[in-house]
Formats: sequence, structure tokens, C-alpha cells
Amino acid sequence: MRLAVVTFACAAVLSSTPAHAQDSADALRQEIQSLRQTLAAMEKRLDALESNKPPPAVTHPTADPLPAATSAAAPAAPPTPSNTLAQAAAAQVPGVGQAILPPRDSVSDPSSAASRPDSAAGPTDPELKGFFAIPGTDTLIRIGGYAKLDAIADSRAAGDEEQFVTSSIPVGSPHRDVSNFTLHAKQTRFSFEARRPTTHGNLRFYLENDFFGSSDSYRFRLRHAYGQLGNTYAGYGYATFMDADSLPDTLDFAGPGGAGYLLVAGIHHSFPMGKGNTLTLAAEDPETQLSAPGEGIRAVNQAPDVTVTARMERSWGHLQLGAVARSLGYDGDEGDDRRIGGGLQLSGSAAVGEQDLLLFGALGGKGLARYTADLTGSGMDAVVGVDGHLALLSLRGGFVGYTHYWSPMWRSNLIYGQLSSERNDALAADAFRRSRYGVFNLIWSPAPSWTMGMELLYGQLEQQGGQRGDTVRLQGSLQYNFIK
Repeated sequence: MRLAVVTFACAAVLSSTPAHAQDSADALRQEIQSLRQTLAAMEKRLDALESNKPPPAVTHPTADPLPAATSAAAPAAPPTPSNTLAQAAAAQVPGVGQAILPPRDSVSDPSSAASRPDSAAGPTDPELKGFFAIPGTDTLIRIGGYAKLDAIADSRAAGDEEQFVTSSIPVGSPHRDVSNFTLHAKQTRFSFEARRPTTHGNLRFYLENDFFGSSDSYRFRLRHAYGQLGNTYAGYGYATFMDADSLPDTLDFAGPGGAGYLLVAGIHHSFPMGKGNTLTLAAEDPETQLSAPGEGIRAVNQAPDVTVTARMERSWGHLQLGAVARSLGYDGDEGDDRRIGGGLQLSGSAAVGEQDLLLFGALGGKGLARYTADLTGSGMDAVVGVDGHLALLSLRGGFVGYTHYWSPMWRSNLIYGQLSSERNDALAADAFRRSRYGVFNLIWSPAPSWTMGMELLYGQLEQQGGQRGDTVRLQGSLQYNFIK
């Protein structure tokens, strides 16, 4: 009916046109009659289409042509709650450019929480869906996350029954050949995100949790809590050294042990270099992790961990080179010592064909165990020798993963990873020496918000004394995403 009103307004304007603008009064009457016939025909069509809706009131034109046109195109009625919600649901995040990396799917979706220059969109969420506006402000917010149930069957003891952490596989235990079944939902995640434009760049606040806070209950665990204005980040989240976009797509939450992975408090700033290139400098919370420190020895931290990361993004994928420098030390009753450690990581992704994806990472250094998925918190950064000197432990490892899309709804991932530490006489015989990690999965996503799959995992651990242990895990998962 709005079209009919506009047409009627046009007729009113024409009907008020001075007679001298037409060849004759008869011609003007004939034109008005034709417009009325057209209006009647359009009203019949709209009535047929909107037979279930009450016809809106028609404002009749006045003698003055300008008021007549204005009344015919009268302002829309005040927004109803449903209209407001519809507009809010369609809110677009301003000032954010399109993601450069090729889009990808991921069960655990680490890319969504990653910090990016000017808070740009990532490959798993290139359209930034689900934001809605706070009335009266420029702030957009989004509530996200997912509910995930994991069913896990181990052929023999795996150590950690909820995540596949190869460094925790029991070796030499009399009960290691006992199979186990676990059902849990600790990976269930909740996130809150707010964005708004400012005169100094885009402002982003991100908060995220899961329920891996304890081994025997569903205790809340903070994963991310940070703010970012333009290219300056401050808060708690991924270490700058790690590369969330290179982590492979697994049902297992831990992922390959040879990948760089750490949640830490810190501050960093990114310098855009043009054409998808950035350089990032960071200072982050330090923690010297000593192996079996003994009586009267405690770790000390006298300077933040400093990271420099160079990154290149293209439509085919990305490359990232990260370097971290650390000050590690201890203080004891009989002496103290300090050492400078650190390492490098090269990681990235590459599109293969139209749909497939190659993901990889390789790292190495001394005193780097804290920054790896397998050994963070294990005390394998350094060891105090019998002579009192602090020895930094060498570490190297990496992973490679390949994602193949069988169809838009079906995909598989094949992943292999390895991590190795040096032999050191000061370490206990049951200390970590080497781990291996292998995965094959089949994932089905019949709808963006619904994912399920099966995964076969193999892990092996070798200790400093040469003893080995391994296990096979079968994991099934069902996941519901809140906003996809």
C-alpha cells in the first residue's frame, strides 16, 4: 500500500500543475484518469498480496502540491520492539575491513579470540555475525560461545582423561593398561565481546571462559580478558609468540604438543607495514619454571618476557615468525643464578586447491617449554645443576595438519606433531624427553550452529630414562554454537 500512496501523491502533484503547462485541460484530465486507473490496478494487486493485513490509512492530498507530496510520503510509525530487534540483529561492525586469510572452520575456534591489528575480523568469523547495538551509543555487543559434549574412550591410561596431553601419559605404572571411558562438557565456552569506533581506532573488549578450572569439577576458568584500542592491546589472553590461526582443527581440546600455546597477561602494539604485513612488539608476564627445584630454591623473575613477531597475510594464507627473549633465574640458600633464554617459531597456513588447507608450525630454543602446548607448567624451562649453575633446557618441535573438505558439510583433518627436549643428567629419570601426537578425524556440520564428529588419536611419551608409554583414544563430540 506504500507504493499506492506514493503513486497517489504523484497524481496529486500532477493535478495541481497550472493549466498553462499542458496543451489543454482535456489532455490533463485524460492523464489524471490514466493515473487513477493505474493506482486502482496496483491497489488490487497489493490487496491480493496483503489480504491478511489491515489496509493502512490513506492521507488525502491538499490543494497545495508540496504539502500533498509531503503527507503522502509521511514518516514511518515509531519503531515497535520487533522492529528494533530486527534492526539490532542486522547491525554491522563499522570500521573493520574484510578478513584477508581464506575462511576456515574450526571446532575449538581459537582464531575468534585472537588479537589482530585494528581488531580486524578473522578467518573463522569473516563477517562478524551476531552483533547488536546498545541503544543511544556507538557500542555493539555480542554474546557467543558454544556447548560441547565429549565422549572419550582410552585403550589404556592417558593421564589426562579430558584432554589429550601426551606429556601426561603414564609410563611404568602398574595400572597403565586399564582402559577408561569419560563423558564431559568442560570445553563448553561462553564469550562476551564489545566493539565501537573511536577517533583513535576501533575499540574492542573481549571476555571468554571455559570450565577446565579443575580436574574433578566444572570450575570456571578465565581464558581471555582484554581490551584493544587501535593496535594497542592490554590484558590477558594468547601470548604474542603463539599463532592461533595455524592451530589445526581437532575435537581434542589440547591439540598437538609441539605447537606454541600460552595464555598470559601482557601488553603489545602492532605496527602495520602495508599489504597485509605487520610487526608486533610485546611485554608479557614472566614465569621461570624449574624442574625439581629442591629445598631452599625458588624461581625468580626480574624482567618481562619480550616478544617480536613479524606476520604476512595473503589471500592464500599467512606466515608468522615469532621470537621471544626471557630472563630466567633462581635464588637459593646456597647461591643464585640468572640466564637469558628464548626461542623462535615459524608457523602459517596455506590454501590448497579451492577448499583444502595446510597448517604448520615449528619452534625451537632454550628455556622455551612454558610456551608449548605439551609442557607449559611442567617445569621444563631449566634445571639447577649440582654445581649450582642454572642450565636452560633445549627444546624443539612442531606439527603439520591437513584439512580436506569432502563436501560443504563434511571435512577431515590429518595431523602429526612431535616435541623433544635434550637429555640432561640433572633431570630425573621420569622427566620428559620426547612426545609424539597423531590425529585423524571426520567432522560433520549439517548446519552452521551444529557440529558433530569422531576422532582417532595416538600419543607416545618417552622419558629421560628411556622408558616409553603410549595410548590410543577414540573421541566423539557434539557441539552447538550460539551465534553461527
